[in-house]
Amino acid sequence: MSNQSQTRSIPPVIFALTLVATLGGLLFGYDTAVINGATDALRQFFITPLEGDPVLASATIVQFKGIVTICFAIVAALISSFLIKLFGKRKGSIGSGILWVIGIIVIYFFFLKGENVLTESLGNSIKGFTISSALVGCIIGGSLGGYISQSIGRKRGLMLAAILFLISALGSAMPEKLNFMGLATISSFIFYRVLGGIGVGLASMLSPMYIAEIAPANIRGKLVSWNQFAIIFGMVVVYFVNYSIAKGQAAEWINVTGWRWMFGSETIPAALFLILLFFIPESPRYLVMKQQENKALQLLKKINPANAEKVLADVKASLIVTRTPWLSFGGLVIVIGILLSVFQQFVGINVVLYYAGDIFRSMGSGNDSSLIQTIIVGLVNLIFTVVAIFTVDRFGRKPLMVIGALAMAVSMFALGFSFYLDKMGLLSLIFMLTYTAAFAMSWGPVTWVLLSEIFPNSIKGAMSIAVASQWIANLIVSWTFPMMNESTVLTKMFNQGFSYWIYGLMGLLAAWFVIKLIPETKGKTLEEIESIWKR
Repeated sequence: MSNQSQTRSIPPVIFALTLVATLGGLLFGYDTAVINGATDALRQFFITPLEGDPVLASATIVQFKGIVTICFAIVAALISSFLIKLFGKRKGSIGSGILWVIGIIVIYFFFLKGENVLTESLGNSIKGFTISSALVGCIIGGSLGGYISQSIGRKRGLMLAAILFLISALGSAMPEKLNFMGLATISSFIFYRVLGGIGVGLASMLSPMYIAEIAPANIRGKLVSWNQFAIIFGMVVVYFVNYSIAKGQAAEWINVTGWRWMFGSETIPAALFLILLFFIPESPRYLVMKQQENKALQLLKKINPANAEKVLADVKASLIVTRTPWLSFGGLVIVIGILLSVFQQFVGINVVLYYAGDIFRSMGSGNDSSLIQTIIVGLVNLIFTVVAIFTVDRFGRKPLMVIGALAMAVSMFALGFSFYLDKMGLLSLIFMLTYTAAFAMSWGPVTWVLLSEIFPNSIKGAMSIAVASQWIANLIVSWTFPMMNESTVLTKMFNQGFSYWIYGLMGLLAAWFVIKLIPETKGKTLEEIESIWKR
């Protein structure tokens, strides 16, 4: 067999293990996108009843403020840990103290101080946080993923994620029946969504990690890229599931019962994932870490028989790592990593993924039509993600990122003007699809390529700051969209075009950022990229 055919062929056992691991990516996409078909129903079920019952509204608002405060405290604690790792215990503790003081002041004066009365802005805030609450779990899961992978292993970490997916699906579908803590129903729902988010955060790190560690080097890139494809595929699957549940049903049924089936449907892939995980081995790298070299060698002989001994030696050598301060290569690489992640979210992609149904309904589409259009958006996302996989090494990272950012900016500005001028229709759908295609072939997958390349191996742990920043930015965008899009004041002034212009402006800033600060990494070895930061 020629070297070329060996490079292209994938051994059946590797294919099977990769397929199981990518189910974690599929559930990642499924869990984050399932909310898309239920956004309007959640408002009708959870928030509308509060409008006619001031006592219930006041009690619910008190719990909501408590939950949000706890979530902010958790996120602040995680950021504090990053500051200490970056700047050392003394400087990091000072920075953390300042962060906590500012956070407490902001939370009190802008969130806790007001009366517990349901207003339009507070109702929109509750809706936005309810829909985006899973992202708090994503921040937690992503931050703990490294510790979990080291302590209980990659396989059992994925099992934990699958169990969390399963519990979250059941609890989100029946928040009042599985309300063991005696909370308001909406608080119970948020709790189960956060649990699912922790599963997403774990899967987002452990699935590609497991694939990379069981894959031979010559096909590693191809196999790891399947995880990104699986995430988008999971989104497309749930779009079809949501459509099949809602098709032909009255809005009243969807608002009371249909949304439960949407969340509950996740139990099927989650249970399948959990069952299949019992039949796959642990990662050879983790086995070596736990001094189980014989087991690791036996596994390597199955998945890479030609080079098992050499791979084992390389794994053992790679585990001898010196602890290097995260600022050893200066602060620029950290800043670039954070801004890559923040801009990936600030261009508004998750508004499209989470709120597409609301957007299409605001264009005048019925419920069935809006779900069909959402499916089209998902398919475009899937197709152009594949395009990115085959073009990123041909055209380079910077051209794709700059062109993609500019195309997204133009599409968002155009979509905003279509709302402002009240000219929604086929052209608006085209703007939405153009935006999605531009993101899918640029900032979607290429951001992850750049993040995996720009951080030198000795400070690879600093990538966790960028990943956490991405989830935090995602939370901010997803939470604030209903607050802008459903604001009576902004709607009177801009006819729902305002938020899209904000995302368009972010697209222009993202293009400028790439042109000015991002080095082209195409064709460079990791050592050559590392030398850029040394200079």
